[in-house]
Amino acid sequence: MKSETNTQQNQSFTLNMGPQHPSTHGVLQVILEMDGEYVLDPQPVLGYIHRMHEKMGESRPCRKFLPNTGRMDYVCALPFNHGYVGLIERAAGIEVPPRAEYIRVITSELNRVASHLLWLGAFLLDLGAFTPIMYSFDDREQILDILEEITGSRLTYCYFRPGGVYQDISDKFIEGTRAFIKRMRSRFSIYEKLVATNIIFIKRAEGVGVISPDMARRYGVTGPLLRGSGISYDIRKQEPYSVYSDFDFDVPVGENGDSLDRYKVRVQEMEQSLRIIEQALDKLPEGPYLGKAPKKIKLPPGDSSFSVEAARGELAYYLVGDGSEIPYRLKIRVPSYSNLSVLPELGRGILLADLVTIMGSFDLVIPEIDR
Repeated sequence: MKSETNTQQNQSFTLNMGPQHPSTHGVLQVILEMDGEYVLDPQPVLGYIHRMHEKMGESRPCRKFLPNTGRMDYVCALPFNHGYVGLIERAAGIEVPPRAEYIRVITSELNRVASHLLWLGAFLLDLGAFTPIMYSFDDREQILDILEEITGSRLTYCYFRPGGVYQDISDKFIEGTRAFIKRMRSRFSIYEKLVATNIIFIKRAEGVGVISPDMARRYGVTGPLLRGSGISYDIRKQEPYSVYSDFDFDVPVGENGDSLDRYKVRVQEMEQSLRIIEQALDKLPEGPYLGKAPKKIKLPPGDSSFSVEAARGELAYYLVGDGSEIPYRLKIRVPSYSNLSVLPELGRGILLADLVTIMGSFDLVIPEIDR
């Protein structure tokens, strides 16, 4: 008589999701051990586009690494800019003018909203709904037009500099941003009717992929995934950097930790980002947009770290200096990597269709993982 284990092994088969598959959003492969339509064991396979960003950072003067930061999380590059220049400023003792810090916050929050809008459309597309991505990309294009005005880019931004930003914002930028805030606030009701109250979406997302607070802590989950599990932790609030302590905003949290809560948290985060941007525009100080920083930045012996709240969670840079321009060691802790690590435990015993929902709710950016 065959054992139950042998019977299960005989019934199971392997299914490769990716590395090129619509639901993996890039070159991520997930090897699935399947029993019919049920997932027995999902194992992510990384490294298809590994580009050795950390080693690049350890082989060139610190200023020359700036373009790399926008190529890790290409969907929300400005917080990655912010974390790196903050690290260099802390290590080298470079002061940043208040106006520059306000500009950094405004542009980073605009980039966060653009990132969440892209995720919203792509997530619903994963679930078979085509219409929402037309609305979300329409709104996102408005942000890209605004940011292009001052950064010269629409995606892989390299706008921040040690000591400030590349150039000052213009009246056109301010007017365009205020107009976008007004427009975006009127659009939330559309998303509410189109998505949040859609019974098909609710049935696909509610109760699917529940991350308990204990599981989130064990795997180092951060960002909207952590807050969706009911843990109110946002670096902008708990460990304020830049000038975030000057602004009044809330940290949205979920109740159940499922895919539906993760959707709600991100939509509410967009509303809070608009609040931050509006306050920053109202309080925008006069003065220089770039402080005094040497052309050749010497990194004193010792270590430094700097953390920011990126669109997908906690982004931490760690640097060891040896007195030269080139970092002796550069370590980058990205949120998508730890967030993905929860998948093998979370994805066991679920339907394949639910795995697609879970992965879509994670908002993964693979070049960030394969840094």
